[in-house]
Amino acid sequence: MSILPSADLESYADVLFWALGTSRAMPFKNGDLVLVRYDVPAVDLAEAVYARLIDAHLHPLCLSRPTPGMEACLCENGSFGQLTFERPGEVELFQKTAGVLNILAPADPGHLAHVDPRVVDQMRQGRLHAGQILERRRRAGLLGWTTCLHPTQALADAAGVDLEEYARLLARACYLNMADPVREWKRLREEVEDTGRWLDGLKATSYRLESASCDLTVEPGPHRRFVGVNGANIPGGELYIAPDGRSARGVFYADQPSLHMGHLVLGARLEFQNGIAVRAEAARGGQFLQQRLYADAGARRLGEFSLTDSRFSRVTRFMAHTLLDENLGGERGNCHIALGSAPLSSYSGPLEILTPEMEAEFGFNVSALHWDLVNTEPKAVTAALPGGAARVIYENGRFLR
Repeated sequence: MSILPSADLESYADVLFWALGTSRAMPFKNGDLVLVRYDVPAVDLAEAVYARLIDAHLHPLCLSRPTPGMEACLCENGSFGQLTFERPGEVELFQKTAGVLNILAPADPGHLAHVDPRVVDQMRQGRLHAGQILERRRRAGLLGWTTCLHPTQALADAAGVDLEEYARLLARACYLNMADPVREWKRLREEVEDTGRWLDGLKATSYRLESASCDLTVEPGPHRRFVGVNGANIPGGELYIAPDGRSARGVFYADQPSLHMGHLVLGARLEFQNGIAVRAEAARGGQFLQQRLYADAGARRLGEFSLTDSRFSRVTRFMAHTLLDENLGGERGNCHIALGSAPLSSYSGPLEILTPEMEAEFGFNVSALHWDLVNTEPKAVTAALPGGAARVIYENGRFLR
């Protein structure tokens, strides 16, 4: 029996179909191929999405993701060749894919906590080539991409609530309890995009985040724009920008717990100089944090700077998954950074012309890592404007327009 009521499942499928189309630069056409990748506990939602795709005259291809036990077995017992194995036909499949819908339903968020992170990196390396195919199609506007979350007992336990309450909170965050959830998402998208245009129009040269534990300054770099509610994540109420990866200076503190690769990290504190995290510590998980900073050349730099207005998000508490936690609204909103790769959607020009050389010149950070760390303290964000003026753009959980 599904933890989500049938009405919520149907509404969720409607929202996800809208998000998939919104994330694609051009409309789907009859006969387009859409991959539905789902965790086994989310088969009910996958079925509801499948029905929407059939109704739209698309070709859904459903692929169940490995279970936690399968992944743990591969990481514990697999050879290097097995870890890095490239699945035959996957590249050809992805070259024909018009959309990818990911439904995450972790049955055990900590199943890789005992595995050396370098082994997990090797496993992911085997998927890199095929992933690059999808990324090229996204840049060309030929691929829609949406990721969502399905409630599980493991997530509820990690968040400290019962399963029914977790499902209710998730449904509320996705507007599933509203009469017309898709209309609500369209309305929110307009509001967030309007705020993003206002931020872009300020032409700020830097942003300074100040709270009880943070004092961090980042520079946006050239050819940047703020991005929000683009359909890539449901729910998603944040406005983010890819800062110049060479610019971060100061201190960022994550007061919200972070579950990453099965490891729980509490109280992460990072100090940046000239864009590089020169010091990192945590109340719990400090050794894992240090290890991740050595993942590759870009792991010590910032790829993302994000703000969530409390009016734009219906996520009100810690939910034990980054997809929800990075969108925490509550009373104070949040600011989060991401160590590692920069979201290229923040590039203000046509993505298809963005070369690796241009990415380096403009300061888009490159890394296999992308780890969001969230601060929920009361805060102010000040923009330095051309000509030397300064303006507070965010305070008490809200943008100040």
